[in-house]
Amino acid sequence: MNWKDDVIDNIKWNGEISNIEQKEKIAEKLCKRVRDGEVIGFGSGSTSYIATKAIAKRIKEENLNITAIPTSHEINMLCTSLGIPTASLNQKKPDWCFDGADEVDPHGWLIKGRGAAMFKEKLIMSSCKERYILVDDSKFVNNLCDKFPIPVECYPESLCYVKNELLELGAKSCVLRLAKGKDGPIITENGNFILDTVFENIDEGFEKKLSSIVGVLETGLFIGYNVIIEK
Repeated sequence: MNWKDDVIDNIKWNGEISNIEQKEKIAEKLCKRVRDGEVIGFGSGSTSYIATKAIAKRIKEENLNITAIPTSHEINMLCTSLGIPTASLNQKKPDWCFDGADEVDPHGWLIKGRGAAMFKEKLIMSSCKERYILVDDSKFVNNLCDKFPIPVECYPESLCYVKNELLELGAKSCVLRLAKGKDGPIITENGNFILDTVFENIDEGFEKKLSSIVGVLETGLFIGYNVIIEK
C-alpha cells in the first residue's frame, strides 16, 4: 500500500538553479557513463540534482539496473521519487561517484558543503577510486576561499573551542552558519553545527590540520582526491 499524496513524490529543487543550461549539458555527459549493474555514489547540490533526473530518465528508457548511494536526504528522496533503488554504504560499495563543488582551484582542490552534507560526501568519495566532479564555469577560482568559506562541521558543545582553534590557525573570519526560515543555526545531517571559515593560505596538508582539531567531525575542504572534473 502506498502513502496517500506522498510528499516525497513531489520533491523539487528549492530555489532557482543558476547556469542551468550548462549544468544540463554536464549532466547529460555524465549520464552516458552509467552502466547496467553499477553501484553509484550520488552527490548533493543542484548539478547532482539535475544529473540524478537525467540518470533516472536513462534507467527508464533502457531498463537499466543500478543502485544509488545518496549523500543527502534530498537526493535520497529524489531517488525514491524517481524509482532509483538506494542502499547505504554499509550495504554496498560504490563503483564510482559524482558530486558538485562550490569552488575548484587549479590544483583540483575543492570546497564543498553549502548543503551541509560534506561528511557523507567525503565518505562516499573516499570509498571510490573513480570520482567525477560536475562544475560549471562559475565554480573555478584561482585560490580557494575566493568566493566561499570552508565549512567546518563541529560537535555543538565544541563550538567555542573549535572557533578559537581555527582563529589560532589563521582564519580571517569564522562565522556560525544560521538557518533561513528558522531561528538558530543550520543543523547538519549528523546533528552538528557549521562554522564557515575563511583562510588566505591553504597548503596541501591543511585539510588534515583542520580535521585534527578535537570537536571537528569533518570539513568541506577536499585536497588530493584525484577527481575527474566534468565541465
